[in-house]
Amino acid sequence: MTESNDWLTRLMDAWLSGPMLSIGLTLAAFIAAQWLFAKFRRPLWMPPVLIAAVILAVIVWVSGIGLSEYQQGARWLTVLLGPATVALGVPLYQQMHHIRALWRPILFTLPVAATLAAGYALGIAWLMGASPLVLASLAPKSVTAPIAIGIANELGGSVSLTLGGLLITGVLASLFVEWLTRWLKITDERIIGFTLGLNGHAIATARAFEISPMAGAFSSLGMGLTGVFTALFLPLAFMLVS
Repeated sequence: MTESNDWLTRLMDAWLSGPMLSIGLTLAAFIAAQWLFAKFRRPLWMPPVLIAAVILAVIVWVSGIGLSEYQQGARWLTVLLGPATVALGVPLYQQMHHIRALWRPILFTLPVAATLAAGYALGIAWLMGASPLVLASLAPKSVTAPIAIGIANELGGSVSLTLGGLLITGVLASLFVEWLTRWLKITDERIIGFTLGLNGHAIATARAFEISPMAGAFSSLGMGLTGVFTALFLPLAFMLVS
């Protein structure tokens, strides 16, 4: 009996000290968020990722696990962000014939839109007296997380603040694009999808796939191109302005 208790104690210690606790809490929070999202009839202003983030933050705070301990265990999930982003190439390939037909407007739209996506956030923050740390953290707020984390580190920003900006941007982009397309009577799913991906990265891309596979493919395209363009030009522009 004593040996059995010792084995169980060692097993629990190993589970609590390893990554399984953080991974388990993250998955449980997301499953609960999916249930709540469906329960409240899928509100655009409260996507599952936001619900899960709130649930997880409360659990980490109340349980006393500590943010650093949670992040240490959840780093394995962060590694999967890259492959998950690359996997979006599959719907891109499936809709390639539609993308080829619109390469000219995409080519001319992307630089302007991606520059504005970073520029207005920096402008508002600068007018409000934000520090260089905050500016560097908010600059990549419209880029998908794996790329945004690298940009924030290169600019000397805070990754935590960047991820918070990504979450808020994705939710608001999904919400306001939905409203604007109705108000402007835009029904072309290619335009809606590209706009969602360009402004709201992965969170808005998930919303685009709910609209249709075509909207999801164009959202993936917008998200990917925005990430590449921002990673190439934002550090240079930031250095010149500084």
